[in-house]
Amino acid sequence: MAKQALLIIDMINRMDFVGAENLYTNTVEIVEPIVELKQLAKREGIPVIYVNDNFGMWKKSYNELVDYCSDGMGKGWIDRLRPTEDDYFIYKPMHSGFYGTQLNLMLQDLGIDHLIMTGIAGDMCVLFTAKDAYIEGYSMWVPENAIASEEQVYNEAALHIIHRLTSCDISKFDGKIHEA
Repeated sequence: MAKQALLIIDMINRMDFVGAENLYTNTVEIVEPIVELKQLAKREGIPVIYVNDNFGMWKKSYNELVDYCSDGMGKGWIDRLRPTEDDYFIYKPMHSGFYGTQLNLMLQDLGIDHLIMTGIAGDMCVLFTAKDAYIEGYSMWVPENAIASEEQVYNEAALHIIHRLTSCDISKFDGKIHEA
């Protein structure tokens, strides 16, 4: 059986950029599935890894970054998804969670071979992270009701591309963790 990790991508976010209003609206719909996935992952001993933009705050702790982002539009879900001491937190400089980060080394150290990917933006950061995860040899589940993009059509396109290129599971989170 595959050893899994839950990735929560860019959900710690001020949402203070052009297009944020649309992304905010679409993100509200995925918060509950991600919260439930995180709770279930914790109960099942699956590591939770936040992979997040740093917003130029390289010298700040993740708690300081979370507090900074909590002043923005995403406050409601940030409060619900706040990382805990036993979660992992990785800053990323670009779209992919693998590019310029220690994510792959961490996953290898933890013995992970299957990723559950959630977060925003589906058509950018989730897509690029999924592409790199595939190249690194990970199998994936990208629940369609746990990623969001500024425009629903782009989110659906991203899911189609992820599935087509990686043959990964993109079925909805339905209250249980899907096996690899």
